[in-house]
Amino acid sequence: MAFMGLGRAGPGFDETMMTETTSRPPLTIRMHDGDNVAIVANDGGLPAGTLLPAGVPGAGVTLRDKVPQGHKVALVDIAEGAPVLRYAVPIGYALKPIPAGAWVHERLIQMPSARALEGLPMATVAPPVVEPLAGFTFEGYRNADGSVGTRNILAITTTVQCVAGVVDVAVARIKSELLPLYPNVDDVVGLEHTYGCGVAIDAPDAHIPIKTLRHISLNPNFGGEVMVVSLGCEKLQPDRLLPPGSFPIADQRDPALGPETVCLQAESHVGFMSMIEDILASAKPHLARLDARRRETVPASELVVGVQCGGSDAFSGVTANPAVGFCADLLVRAGATIMFSENTEVRDAVDQLTRRAATPEVAEAIVRELGWYDRYLDRGRVDRAANTTPGNKAGGLSNIAEKAMGSIVKSGSSAISHVLPPGEKLRPDQRGLVYAATPASDFICGTLQLAAGMNLHVFTTGRGTPYGLAECPVIKVATRSDLARRWHDLMDVNAGRIADGEATIPEMGWELFGLLLDVASGKKTWAEHWKLHNALVLFNPAPVT
Repeated sequence: MAFMGLGRAGPGFDETMMTETTSRPPLTIRMHDGDNVAIVANDGGLPAGTLLPAGVPGAGVTLRDKVPQGHKVALVDIAEGAPVLRYAVPIGYALKPIPAGAWVHERLIQMPSARALEGLPMATVAPPVVEPLAGFTFEGYRNADGSVGTRNILAITTTVQCVAGVVDVAVARIKSELLPLYPNVDDVVGLEHTYGCGVAIDAPDAHIPIKTLRHISLNPNFGGEVMVVSLGCEKLQPDRLLPPGSFPIADQRDPALGPETVCLQAESHVGFMSMIEDILASAKPHLARLDARRRETVPASELVVGVQCGGSDAFSGVTANPAVGFCADLLVRAGATIMFSENTEVRDAVDQLTRRAATPEVAEAIVRELGWYDRYLDRGRVDRAANTTPGNKAGGLSNIAEKAMGSIVKSGSSAISHVLPPGEKLRPDQRGLVYAATPASDFICGTLQLAAGMNLHVFTTGRGTPYGLAECPVIKVATRSDLARRWHDLMDVNAGRIADGEATIPEMGWELFGLLLDVASGKKTWAEHWKLHNALVLFNPAPVT
């Protein structure tokens, strides 16, 4: 099987590279020799009566039903109660006899129970012995704390949602009036969110959203500059959000003073424009310091890459995610940090995670975080089955067990070196493959990976999503050639060629690795070109009052 990319990311893509879908012989893809189902790879699916030809899984089987692209077809007769096998694991059990050639969809499958969190294999797999990758570099912004940014952005932290409208107006003014005067500053963003007041701020789990916002404010792409806008009466006061000593003092102010803050309720503000002018005046020294920075050559080991999938389909675990996994292994070999996440989308593969842990302590941390999330879902009276969306099912994913098997391959094959609870920030010594324990929601996961210190994001999609972040470049990887053709100016990489037979997974992994270095050096992604920016969504498991 093979994998492809569109060759170039961002608005430089040559649309002449697109080709019309041509009539192709029936094609099915099986992930393991022991699987009793395969997915249909043809655009538009295959009609009932199609005879699967020699050379594909299920050769000689005639389709009894029309099977949509990405959906499963039974390769043999499957008895009632027998396991439906994909990725060599049961993704469910047949609710009734399923004959060979039948369309195997979620209504025919009983989802398996989740694996218990006891009796798991703990750090039982020796990590593969590989040669380190040396000599790979990118052009980044070195920060005073040793971290490296891929962008040079002024971020304005907010303590409460109440100030969001004012900050929006101020950011628009900064972009139009000030940013042209500081050409080396890439952008200015307001770190707006829905937290800060009306919440049980002293509840046991309230530290998660507070730490998340604190650590996002210190993201490497913001150059160590900390600027805060507060209302004044909110529960999340500036010195609670950013206690003295928790952040760099770029302008050498006395650390005991706490963060430099524009407080909208200050008596000095007479009228709305007074607030706006104060924010603009406060922004100028930050912009000046950022503008004085220049990109410099740094090793690839300074990358902190978050990987995520959204709008997933059955091809996610066949094309895009395996290529991302290969690239993840390259990043680990280069000494970089790569985070994979999404608790509910790895829960059914927990034994694979604990087995690959570098140490028993790391395995125990994985169990601890997933156990905490199990209890969190129990409190809400839902379970992991609530994760799978209508779009996932339309794309061929029958349930969360099948989705998890395709999701986890984004992590590659390296040993899991660290586990990060939600809201925490990576330490400089926490490199390699990291499991960042986040909810699976695209927006919450991306927000928590930003807090962890992500300076570059890779996002795979099968159904399609215009997801992007203002705080960090996002490289979008399409799982299917049909999606890449239709969304040619939204997808940076087309992984559809893995099913088309035009490139190998290793070739695409290397291509993605090279693209990461280019984007980290300043090459724009399509999301940056169109300025497609999703909101920050803080994970708040504590009560709202």
